[in-house]
Amino acid sequence: MAEGRGIEAAAHKSLEDFDPQRKPKSSKFAFACAILASMTSILLGYDIGVMSGAVIYIKRDLKLSDVQIEILVGIINLHSLVGSCLAGRTSDWIGRRYTIVLAGGIFFTGALLMGFSPNYSFLMFARFIAGIGIGYALMIAPVYTAEVSPASSRGFLTSFPEVFINGGILLGYISNYGFSKLSLSLGWRLMLGIGAVPSVILAVGVLAMPESPRWLVMKGRLGEATKVLNRTSDSKEEAQLRLAEIKAAAGIPESCTDDVVHITKNSHGGGGSGGEVWKELFLHPTPAVRHILIAALGIHFFQQASGIDAVVLYSPTIFRKAGIESDTEQLLATVAVGFCKTFFILVATFLLDRVGRRPLLLTSVGGMVISLFTLAASLTVIDHANHGKVMWAVGLSIATVLSYVATFSIGAGPIAWVYSSEIFPLRLRAQGAAVGVVVNRVTSGVISMTFLSLSNKITIGGAFFLFGGIATCGWIFFYILLPETQGKTLEEMEGSFGKIFGVKSSAKSVGNDNGGIQLAN
Repeated sequence: MAEGRGIEAAAHKSLEDFDPQRKPKSSKFAFACAILASMTSILLGYDIGVMSGAVIYIKRDLKLSDVQIEILVGIINLHSLVGSCLAGRTSDWIGRRYTIVLAGGIFFTGALLMGFSPNYSFLMFARFIAGIGIGYALMIAPVYTAEVSPASSRGFLTSFPEVFINGGILLGYISNYGFSKLSLSLGWRLMLGIGAVPSVILAVGVLAMPESPRWLVMKGRLGEATKVLNRTSDSKEEAQLRLAEIKAAAGIPESCTDDVVHITKNSHGGGGSGGEVWKELFLHPTPAVRHILIAALGIHFFQQASGIDAVVLYSPTIFRKAGIESDTEQLLATVAVGFCKTFFILVATFLLDRVGRRPLLLTSVGGMVISLFTLAASLTVIDHANHGKVMWAVGLSIATVLSYVATFSIGAGPIAWVYSSEIFPLRLRAQGAAVGVVVNRVTSGVISMTFLSLSNKITIGGAFFLFGGIATCGWIFFYILLPETQGKTLEEMEGSFGKIFGVKSSAKSVGNDNGGIQLAN
């Protein structure tokens, strides 16, 4: 009963009582959970990084065309859609933690198969397997981290997946350089096959993680959820507030303090059919849910459509166009891109909960726009030079590639994952995050599978002018449609959305007919 009174009291407090400026740092336990969950993102990062250099040698060894290389590099993004589409229901069924284990196991298989590939067809099959694992990892890491994090440091902790993607990219670049000295047929196979190692470490480490408290509440396991919340909150009082809000979102009465609660099929806790969730997302959304969906899909689209994968995957090609001729120098320059990208994503993790999502995102995309247009102009000058190298344009091209990945990493990179994982209501979170990953991967696949052909058609400078125009549209979209979410609990989030659709939502109530959280005055 005492616990019930504590939860009821906490439920009447506001978020201001948990101001991150006045509260201690999040627990080391929440930090450790976020680290372990986010390690799944190394899988995608390593594949992106390693393929940028491996394709130089794959093309020579297997005698492939530019179109075959484009398909080989980009197809994994489309394969990952299978994993992303399955991950939402899988994580609701077996839990967030075991979905992470599944992601690691699938990628492990794919990486080994890539390392032993005898020909192009087998390599394509192996990338299909690895892509499914990447799809699972991309969806589940930010969802788990957001659900286990206290509000005061959720931005910091939820940015970890992007940190590990960048760490994986850097490892891939280093692997390229390290194995480039080996024989042609062995070097690229080791580059790809060694990617199985992180997935083994992940499978072992995840055994130390607890299950997501929100998933436990969805399954009616309140006692276990309470223990996890007590260990991952800044204070016991905040843990009681978080539990009360999760219970409200799941349709469980505040007065219920039983360790195990039976949640019926029609409950708001996520026990309903997947069809009901998809209907609420796409067919009959509330104005707030519609706004959330548009924001989540838009931020994922513009993150990729601005050309980041073209730069990361084809860095050696870009540097060759800029005038760097030897393979070794191209790979070394690419390693510099990896270090720059990783450094600035680390800077971003410390700014997300201090500066806020919106100002950091707008600053980041503004910097990307300037970098892209400058890179496009310098590459165009180099392309039209009649006599020798234009050294200032070569230097400017290299500098703007670095400034582009830096400005991307300090905002657009991590915020897309942080933002889309925290804005969906509990009932819609797994499927909503999965849809965001689908948009992200489809856009990435289109960019990576067309960049070489696009560059041949409109020149490489023209391709980056196009990316700069898309990034400009993205800045306008973010300015108009993305409200600030810093410091809000996940259960309060819906109140920030829907206003531009004619709905004023500020006070919280639960239990709407659509099965989500309805916030209205």
